[in-house]
Amino acid sequence: MRYMIIVKATSESEAETTPISADADLLAEMADYHEQLTRAGALLDGSGLKPSSQGWRIRYEGDTRSVIDGPFAETKELIAGYTLIQVKSREEAMEWARRFPNPAGRGKPAEIEVRPLYELDDFAPSPEIERMRNIL
Repeated sequence: MRYMIIVKATSESEAETTPISADADLLAEMADYHEQLTRAGALLDGSGLKPSSQGWRIRYEGDTRSVIDGPFAETKELIAGYTLIQVKSREEAMEWARRFPNPAGRGKPAEIEVRPLYELDDFAPSPEIERMRNIL
């Protein structure tokens, strides 16, 4: 089972323009945590995201697509980073999530969200699903 640990953005993470100002203690905690995931064979991927000011969205309306450049106003709805893990159960994912370092730094308010990923086995068999299996 794959789970994504989603680090919610804050006004501070949205204001960042360079990782140079990153807190050394926080980086060390994150490195330790991700090393533990690696040793357990659970880490698939993980990274921080640059602020929404450097991104864009594609809006679909019927057959029309439009580009909306960042920044985006609703910080509480933005993602600042993620860690993708593969574990045997929801309980194991919960255990790892509880150990995730505070992404804003000790003592600061922050939030992470954990969501399971769809697996191809979650879908009814079909030629399209088999095609996706061959691609992935």
